[in-house]
Amino acid sequence: MIYNIKPIAVVSNSRKVIEDDNWGDVISTIELTKDIHESSLKGIDDFSHLEIIFYFDKVADDNIQYEARHPRNNKNYPEVGIFAQRGKNRPNKIGVTVVELLELKDRAIIVKGLDAIDGTPIIDIKPVMKEFLPKGEVKQPHWATDLMKNYWD
Repeated sequence: MIYNIKPIAVVSNSRKVIEDDNWGDVISTIELTKDIHESSLKGIDDFSHLEIIFYFDKVADDNIQYEARHPRNNKNYPEVGIFAQRGKNRPNKIGVTVVELLELKDRAIIVKGLDAIDGTPIIDIKPVMKEFLPKGEVKQPHWATDLMKNYWD
């Protein structure tokens, strides 16, 4: 079954090239498309954080990975399935990131920490609510902690 998803907004920021690290201080403007009414953002500024769902539109179809691989092609990391990592070359090219909401401006929101490059289509925006956060300790392998050490710096 095929689904049609239309972007609801577009990212504007200083990151023009896909890179793996240093996303923590990136400030992005997410502006609604013309067919989405600005009232769809009403009340969003009552939340400190948002979950941004976006489409990796710059990933070529022939780069999509369906099997296991070494994260970032680093042989020091174990070979793990594409669904055991957060790489961009995913079967449906969907990215999800929790960001800090800095400001609501008419038809746009200003956020910090979005790891999407300039021009990236936004599929959805959701408020982060405490009740949806994990209960208890979050577990992850050592390689994932190592891989992420410079991601948000």
